[in-house]
Amino acid sequence: MNAARPAPGVTPLGGGRWHVSVWAPGDERVWLHVLEPDERLIPLVRGADGVHVALTDELAPGMRYRVRLGDRELADPASRLQPLGVHGPSEVFDPARDWQDAGFRAAPLAEWVLYEIHVGTFSDEGTFAGAVHHLDELAALGVNAIELMPVAEFPGARNWGYDGVFPYAVQSSYGGPRGLMELVEACHARGMAVVIDVVYNHLGPEGQVHGRVAPYFRGDLCTTWGPAPDFREPEVRRHFIESARMLARDVHVDGFRVDAIHAFVDDSEPPFLRELTAALHDLGRVVIAESDLNESRVVLPAGRDGLGFDAQWADDFHHAVHALLTGERSGYYRDYGEPQHIARALASGWVYAGDHSEARGRPHGTATTGLPGESFVVCIQNHDQIGNRALGERLAALVGRDDERLAAVLLLTAPFVPLLFMGQEHGETAPFLFFTSHSDPALVAGVRHGRAAEFASFGWDPAALPDPQDPATFERSRPRRPGGPVRELYRRLLELRRAHPALRRADRERAAVELIQGQLLWLDRWSPEDQHALVIASLAREPLSIDLPEERRWAIALDSAGDRAGEVAGPLLVAPRSAVVLSSPP
Repeated sequence: MNAARPAPGVTPLGGGRWHVSVWAPGDERVWLHVLEPDERLIPLVRGADGVHVALTDELAPGMRYRVRLGDRELADPASRLQPLGVHGPSEVFDPARDWQDAGFRAAPLAEWVLYEIHVGTFSDEGTFAGAVHHLDELAALGVNAIELMPVAEFPGARNWGYDGVFPYAVQSSYGGPRGLMELVEACHARGMAVVIDVVYNHLGPEGQVHGRVAPYFRGDLCTTWGPAPDFREPEVRRHFIESARMLARDVHVDGFRVDAIHAFVDDSEPPFLRELTAALHDLGRVVIAESDLNESRVVLPAGRDGLGFDAQWADDFHHAVHALLTGERSGYYRDYGEPQHIARALASGWVYAGDHSEARGRPHGTATTGLPGESFVVCIQNHDQIGNRALGERLAALVGRDDERLAAVLLLTAPFVPLLFMGQEHGETAPFLFFTSHSDPALVAGVRHGRAAEFASFGWDPAALPDPQDPATFERSRPRRPGGPVRELYRRLLELRRAHPALRRADRERAAVELIQGQLLWLDRWSPEDQHALVIASLAREPLSIDLPEERRWAIALDSAGDRAGEVAGPLLVAPRSAVVLSSPP
C-alpha cells in the first residue's frame, strides 16, 4: 500500500491546496458540491481504478459539502467532520495544530494500566473536554493509558459507538476532532497513552453511505451487525487503514483496540488485519485485538502465520473470576466457576486452550506456550461484560465488598496487562446499560428485538430490559464516583505494582501459580534480581492457614481484608475471600 498517496476524502496539502479523492467505480462523473459559504461544484477526474480525484485551491476549513454522483448527493465516506450528524453534510477540516507533546513517550505495553472510558457518560458534560477534568484523578490513581470506546461519528448523541458510520470523522457531539486532540494532548501531559477502540468489521447501519458510493460490502456474506466489508477490494482495505493512520498521525493516538476480530469476514490474502497491524507498527503504535477465539495466531507475527497484534483481550480471566464470585452459571459462564479455572487463567492467559467447552459444544482455543504476559489484556469489568447484561449490573452490585476487593487484587497482581472500566476503582454500583439514539423506527424495533433474543441463553427476563432509546437509560449509566475505601485499595495496589520490581511488568516467564487445598491460590512472581511478590488468595468461605517458604523473609505489603503490615513468619492466616500480597527481598 502506497502510504505517500493522500488519504481518501479531502486532505490538506499545504499552501491552500487540497487533495480530493472519492472511490466511485460505478460513476463516470463525480463532483464535490460545496454548499456554503459560496455554493459551487468542483469536478473530479476519474482514474482507471475508479478513484475520482482533484487538486484544488477552492476549499477552506469550515466549508460544508456533499459528494455528487450522478443524481445522488451524499456525505463523503471519508468525511473528517460531520457537524450535523450522520445525516448531514460533511465539513472540510484541517488537522494542523501546534502540538505540545513532543517529549511524550508511552510506557512499554508490559507496564500499561488501561482505563476504559465511554466519553458520553464519563463526565457530566459527556465530551472530550469533560473527560479532561478527570485526568488528574486517574493519574493520581496510577493509570498510564486510557482506552476510549469508539468515537467515529455515530447516529444521534447517545450510543456505545459500535454503530459508527464515518471512520475518519470524530463524533461531533463529543467535541469533534479538535476536542479529541485536546484530550490526547492533556493525557500525554500527564504521562498517559491514549488507545482508541475502532470498528472495522461493519459500518452503521443508520446513516451509512459507503454502499451507495462504491462496492464497499460483500454481496454474499454478512456479519452479525450487517453487510461485511469486502476486504478483497484494495480500496476498501485502504479506506480503513488510512483512517487508522490518520488517528495515529494527525491525532497522536498511541494505540488501537480493534473490535470483534472474530466477526471479520475476510478470505483475502494477506488478511486485512495483518496488513492493518503492519501499517500501524510502521508508525510505532500498539495494536490490541478483541477476540473470543483464544487463538495464539492473533498475536503471532506474520512470519509465523499470525495476524501481528501486540495483545488481545483475554476474556477467560474475567469469566473465571466472575463465575466463581457471583455463582452465575448461565450462558458462557457454564464453562467456569471453579477455583482451578482462575488458577489456569493466571498461569496460561486463558482457561480453554484446546479443552472441550460445554457452552460451545466443541474444543476451544489453542496453547499459549511462548506468548509473553503483555499478549493478554485482562479485566474483571469492561463495557461488554457489564453492558451486555440485561440490567447492566457492575461487579460491585453483584458481590459483597470482600469479593470485590479480592477480585481487584487478582486483577492488579496478575502477570498480564490490566484493564479497569470507568468507575470500577470507586466500587461503582450504578449500571452501565446499552443505549442508542437512532432515528429509524425499524432499526429501533430491530435493536429491541435483538437485545431480547441475545439474553435468552442467560435466562434473563426480556420484559425487564431498559429501553435503549430512552434517554433515562443513558443517564442511569453515568458513574457516580462514590469513592471511599475501595478507591484507596486500588490506589495502593497500583502504587505497589509500580514500585515492586516483580509486579511492574506483565511477565509470565517469572510467575508460578499453584492451587493449594483446593481453595488457596498461590501466585509467586519474581524480578530478574530475584525479588519476590507472593500473592495468596483465599477463595474459601472460612479462614485458612498456610505455611510460608522458610528460606526467605516475608513482609506483608497489602492485605485486602485489613491493615496488616510488617514481617511475618510461620503460618499465615488468610481471611475468607481475601488476598494477601507478601514481599521478599533478594
